[in-house]
Amino acid sequence: MTEAPRGTPDPEVLYAPYLSFLGVPADWHPPQGLRAALLPLPYDLTTSYQPGARRGPLAILEASTHLELFDEELGVEPWQEIGVATLPPVVPDTSGPAATLARIRQIAGEVVAGGKFLAGLGGEHSVTAPLVQAVRSRHPQLGVLQLDAHADLRDTFEGSPHNHACVMHRLLDEGVRVAQVGVRSLTREERELIAARRICTVFAAEAVGSPVATWLERVLQALPEEVYVTVDVDVFDPSVMPATGTPEPGGLDWYRVLAVLRGVALAKRIVGFDVVELAPIPGLVAPDFLAAKLVYKLFAYAFLLRHEKAAAARERSAGEMPQAGGDSLRLGHGGVDDLSHGG
Repeated sequence: MTEAPRGTPDPEVLYAPYLSFLGVPADWHPPQGLRAALLPLPYDLTTSYQPGARRGPLAILEASTHLELFDEELGVEPWQEIGVATLPPVVPDTSGPAATLARIRQIAGEVVAGGKFLAGLGGEHSVTAPLVQAVRSRHPQLGVLQLDAHADLRDTFEGSPHNHACVMHRLLDEGVRVAQVGVRSLTREERELIAARRICTVFAAEAVGSPVATWLERVLQALPEEVYVTVDVDVFDPSVMPATGTPEPGGLDWYRVLAVLRGVALAKRIVGFDVVELAPIPGLVAPDFLAAKLVYKLFAYAFLLRHEKAAAARERSAGEMPQAGGDSLRLGHGGVDDLSHGG
């Protein structure tokens, strides 16, 4: 496959045959209606090392059609409980990053205004800013949990404030509370900003080297009740996720990332998410499959753990002891204390 210039709208991506997440027929609707929308964002104009993230959304959708629909952890088929509409990809604006991000903001805003839970498929990490802006129109007090190898706190990079390396700085400019997990690459200025703004950052050495339960409570305390989750796939160790534009050694594994997401979903309310920066490697499908399963897990945690938490609260208010599991959701209710991975 010939590599087009960085950031060029890719016809093979934009005009590929329609694919729905998990291969669910486009005309299928659960009894409760479609409650979520998945927005593909094939954009990588500001990628600073290896391009290809524009092909990430299509690769994730293709891999998702091969996922098992049953979730062994939750004991259900989450897709039947949620109902996800897969939207057409957003066509990048060739006039530059600001115009493309504005287009994403407009389309994402329409999704949120329609009452749907918004999830984004990147694409490079700069797309997170307009997605968060859209979700904030409905959830103005939300905070952002960032799982990422990089701090992404530069004010500008390569002459642009809309670079993928600046996305978290743009959210701070808007007053959004941010917590970070997995960071292991940053500038001196970013480190100083973390200290000055008292950003809760769990660096990768601690995130990998200590049990999740020993540091997750700090993350939870730094976040408000409503949380938007952004996962840059380079948070994973390159041994399991080599397909990303700027890989960094020393990352998290699959179960440790799930433990973080599960803990946040139990303690907070996830109101939107994105998975970004997958740059597919031809002939290597494992990273695509990981990203697709991560998206499925995020949907499941955002919707089903919320219901599990509500059921536990109802049991407690009725004076009953919550059970450690059930016929449909075999989950504990202990929040951080339930997180045993990586101990």
